[in-house]
Amino acid sequence: MASDRPLRLSGVVQESIVDGPGIRYVVFVQGCPHGCPGCHNPQTHPFEGGYEADLDEIVAQVREDPLLQGVTFSGGEPFCQPEALCTLARRLRPYIKDLVVYSGYTLEQLEEMAGQRPAVGELLALCDVLIDGPYIEAQRDLTLQYRGSANQRVIQLKQRNP
Repeated sequence: MASDRPLRLSGVVQESIVDGPGIRYVVFVQGCPHGCPGCHNPQTHPFEGGYEADLDEIVAQVREDPLLQGVTFSGGEPFCQPEALCTLARRLRPYIKDLVVYSGYTLEQLEEMAGQRPAVGELLALCDVLIDGPYIEAQRDLTLQYRGSANQRVIQLKQRNP
């Protein structure tokens, strides 16, 4: 499924060690409907903010960095832009070991949404690890790996061969 919609980003981090396993290239999408109190990235909430991504530039940066294990889509809410992210994920797949996607939606909500918006299901299919659920400030736990609150889950959607 090709996307004619541009990808709106808040920004990228070219090498992160906190947004999934190994060293990761992180794409922070712009726009989030959840508005979780205490969110670590409140600047990503407005849908009209950010900038239009250059997918060729992102792919080139990932290809040129031999230290990267994978790419992480975070936000904002990645599943608000699934068509454009599917396009990017397919282009990145040959150069990465895995794709991690953060979402304020639960896996069950995303599976239900996929019935109405097929690109949501496609993005799930391209994803190796989903970190799901809204950030809940009352359940904040800084000892958890890759997530901020105890309700959030790290879900292995598929195991890829190294």
